[in-house]
Amino acid sequence: MKTTKARDLRSQTPDQLTEQAELLGKEIFNLRFQRASGQLENTARVRQARRDIARIKTILAERGRQAARGA
Repeated sequence: MKTTKARDLRSQTPDQLTEQAELLGKEIFNLRFQRASGQLENTARVRQARRDIARIKTILAERGRQAARGA
């Protein structure tokens, strides 16, 4: 899976972003098991998934701050 660009994430709704973050969290969980059992082929995918989650959380936080300012 390719890393997600921030501009692509900004076009999504907060519900979609939250759902995507949950899916990435589950993927990281599975990747950790694969790494522990020696079956993980793409070791960089763990790092990519963590960074994608960070991007999503950053965008959600930005939107929260904008909403708080607007209210």
